[in-house]
Amino acid sequence: MIKKVLYILSMILPVVLTGCIHNDLPYPRIPQNITAITPVGQRSQSQIDSTALTATIYLTEEVDIQKVTFSDFQVTPGAEVSPNLSEGAYDLSSPLTVTLSKYQTYEWIVKAEQEIERYFAVEGEIGEATVDAVAHRVVLQVPYSMDITSVKVTAIKLGPAGHTTLSPEIIEGNSYDFSQPFPVEVISWGRPESWTIYVERVEQNVSTDNAEAWSKVVWVYGSCEAEKGGSFQYKNSDSEEWLEIEEEWLTQNGGNLSCFIPHLEPLTSYDVRAYSGNEYANVLTVTTEDTMILPDGSFDQWWLKDGKVWCPWNEGGTPYWDTGNTGAATLGQSNVLPTDHTVTGTGQAAELNTKFVGIFGIGKLGAGSIYTGSFKKVDGTNGILDFGRPFTLRPTKLRGYYQYRTANIDYTNSEWEKLKGVPDTCHIYIALTDWTAPYEIRTNPNNRQLFNKDADYVIAYGELLYSGTMDDYSPFEIDLEYKDYFTTPTYLQITCAASKYGDYFTGANGAVLYVDEFSLDYDY
Repeated sequence: MIKKVLYILSMILPVVLTGCIHNDLPYPRIPQNITAITPVGQRSQSQIDSTALTATIYLTEEVDIQKVTFSDFQVTPGAEVSPNLSEGAYDLSSPLTVTLSKYQTYEWIVKAEQEIERYFAVEGEIGEATVDAVAHRVVLQVPYSMDITSVKVTAIKLGPAGHTTLSPEIIEGNSYDFSQPFPVEVISWGRPESWTIYVERVEQNVSTDNAEAWSKVVWVYGSCEAEKGGSFQYKNSDSEEWLEIEEEWLTQNGGNLSCFIPHLEPLTSYDVRAYSGNEYANVLTVTTEDTMILPDGSFDQWWLKDGKVWCPWNEGGTPYWDTGNTGAATLGQSNVLPTDHTVTGTGQAAELNTKFVGIFGIGKLGAGSIYTGSFKKVDGTNGILDFGRPFTLRPTKLRGYYQYRTANIDYTNSEWEKLKGVPDTCHIYIALTDWTAPYEIRTNPNNRQLFNKDADYVIAYGELLYSGTMDDYSPFEIDLEYKDYFTTPTYLQITCAASKYGDYFTGANGAVLYVDEFSLDYDY
């Protein structure tokens, strides 16, 4: 009997105990990301931020924003996605939530930005019309003496070209009565909007509308009667003598005037005014900004960390530049080094090497790069970097010296296989941005986030590309092209790379870039 009881217990206990076991092991946490998104009718490269879980697409005006389709939409392999943007058309007039799931759920926001050119011009107008696409109104100014019961329209476009009609129809070259607010239906893609056109008579025929002072340049904006034309004058605020601007500094578009005034002194007060004929406009007073020397632009400061990681600053000093050496050193040695091959023959310069880094043939291509910012950490065999240093001035150029020796590209990833065998290209660029913090760069394909020169956060940008072999250093000058003349930047980004596509682990083993004596210019 005892044996029977023991036998029964031996059969029951494992079942009971098994029923008491709980699986407390958590599911693996695998971020689910949108890795590629390309709309049909793309204006510029989409911006994917896997930290904020946002993807911003940029559309041409030929796209119906309420019926957007996608030629490429990719997510982390294995993720369930809803809705799947690779199928169907979507209304992106407001942000769209896209859910990605695998063990956990991630809600991404897809936003669309679309610039639609709109304008309205009449004969004899002062300045340029204000076209408000949000309030659906147009406001124009004309001389007080003009008869506004018969105003000739010279140009009009209030919606996407080829997809917009007006009711009543307004025809260029015809005259209309604008003595009262003029209502018009703007119908785009079959959807009507109620707009109103206002024509105001003003006694002042010329005005100084705005002025923006940089370190050694002032930008001035004004308006006048289009048929009469105008220009600008300026003076030091402590002086009585007004100076005429040079003709090449002036731009006139109808009744809209603008100019830049170079060769000024930093931290100095100046008066500016527009004029037309013998009529002088209001005076605006501005004060120019300071200048700043680019820290460590000579690349003279270096120290060797842990016997293998070269750092471009003095030991114990404050870093301004950094490299990918921390990542390269995990598989080999630093590929950005100090060198006594300099422009002046004294001091140090930076030598940037593209080379395969690894052990026993296992590793990946490392493209030598130096940049304003800091290397945060290694992500497997990838890197995570912080781009940018705080900066609030508006330079006009980056100057320096470089020397490059190219080689044929022999390492590529799947995205850039077409480049195999062609000469590698070095890349030097400068950007001013309005980031609120350093911008995180990630090279891991699963959550890649790279710098995008076309992104809205870029205020100004300039670059140098070269794919040959040079015998010695050559001077360079990179002009900053500003998209926005009024927003004060918050960060400066300068990047030098021995291989343009190094972020994609694509380049030529043996390509070398030397850089030395960088400086900022604030004048034109």
